[in-house]
Amino acid sequence: MRNPDPARWRRRIQPRGGPWLVALALLLTACGREPAPPPSPEGNALIVVVRPGPTTWFAGENGEPDGLDHDLLQRFAREQKLPMSVVVADSATALMTKVARGEAHIGAGGLFQMAPEPLRNDGATTRVLWTDGYHAVEPVLIYNRDGFKPAAWSDLTGATIAYAQHTGLEAAIAIVRSAHPEVNWKAVDPPTADALIAQVSEGVVDYAIVASSDAAAMRNVYLDFEVAFTVGPRRELAWAVAPGHPELREALDQFFHRLRRDGTLARSIERYFGGRDIERVDAEVFQDRIRKTLPQYRAFFHDAQVQTGMEWRLLAAVAYQESQWDPVATSETGVKGLMQLTEDTARKLGVADRLDARSSSLGAARYLRELKDKLPARIGEPDRTWLALAAFNIGVGHLEDARVLAQRQKLNPDLWSDVRKTLPLLAQQDYFLQAKNGYARGGMPVAFVDRVRGYYDVLLRTEAAYQPRLRAATLEAHRR
Repeated sequence: MRNPDPARWRRRIQPRGGPWLVALALLLTACGREPAPPPSPEGNALIVVVRPGPTTWFAGENGEPDGLDHDLLQRFAREQKLPMSVVVADSATALMTKVARGEAHIGAGGLFQMAPEPLRNDGATTRVLWTDGYHAVEPVLIYNRDGFKPAAWSDLTGATIAYAQHTGLEAAIAIVRSAHPEVNWKAVDPPTADALIAQVSEGVVDYAIVASSDAAAMRNVYLDFEVAFTVGPRRELAWAVAPGHPELREALDQFFHRLRRDGTLARSIERYFGGRDIERVDAEVFQDRIRKTLPQYRAFFHDAQVQTGMEWRLLAAVAYQESQWDPVATSETGVKGLMQLTEDTARKLGVADRLDARSSSLGAARYLRELKDKLPARIGEPDRTWLALAAFNIGVGHLEDARVLAQRQKLNPDLWSDVRKTLPLLAQQDYFLQAKNGYARGGMPVAFVDRVRGYYDVLLRTEAAYQPRLRAATLEAHRR
């Protein structure tokens, strides 16, 4: 493969029609941030059109965009020293149309490689270039839990199955359609990757085919759907590139290849696709308490965020894992309160009454901030947060023992995905005898972090970010 000339595709990077075609970044607006202005005619901006989805592009911490595609796109633009302007499409059809017409350079957001096909009645076709795949997922059939669970296609005679058109699932569905003409198929164009899942969960749609990654991410947000069976083989997620930009496509392929080779891609995939499911029955209780119990303590978590910088939904997730939001919870080991602080930790943090919910939440937030600050500066996010949570559960000393053990085993002590492998070893004699701090029930912090991440995922998708500066500015504008 020849090396691409970035300067060449940079020179050609202004899309046909001019920068006025770049719409406001709707997702950023929805998150309460001012959208970036469209690039100037003289600027070489990378124009990206995205389709939101629960793992690829969504509102994350502090309301800012997050997701696998978001992180990869940001990294690519940064490496190329290009500003990036984002358009949020209201459907996969709109996304593919913009890329095919050259109104955007890259289309991303839960897309699979596909062959050119008609988009609309006016004859417009995709005619886009496709990058190499960067992650494989399976198409799965989902159903409403109150309905009939099919075991095979033969159980679906006469049933209607919906699927999102122009996402690349057509190839897998075409094979099934030819083998099972007795099934009715309905192509739909939902605005986000999880909108179809929501419709099945709400009973609006009986059956649908979605990506397994989206179903896994949403199983604890939409509680009334289940996966029936896998529809076809695993397929690679990829990005669409505007026609006429083969150099850009080649640069992206080399970008993916390098990230795959150095392990960066695997770490990013683990961040967004790593298994951290909450049991479904627990998720039901959790969502019920989000509605009924969380409002009593939301302001405490908001205040703790303002004073420590720790995101309030993360603090709420920790509190739920610790006490199920019970401010007077007391364990057999003597830890107490909303955040289950030990007496020693509370004393060091200046928490006089562990059963006071406000004091407990602020104390825990300060403790988490201290733990994060003690970690080496080279450790980035989100690993910094996950490692701090592990230390919150088991102590800094045992976490350091696990990090030392990771280094001895030629793993990366700065990555949670590697340290979570060595923490459980601290309960084995061959390892804890060599550890500075001795024996530890190392499996506990792994389970703790995984469950906090699971609760945090749900809160990110059900609760708004707290942005006190924006709120203050809005109130001031109203006063005027």
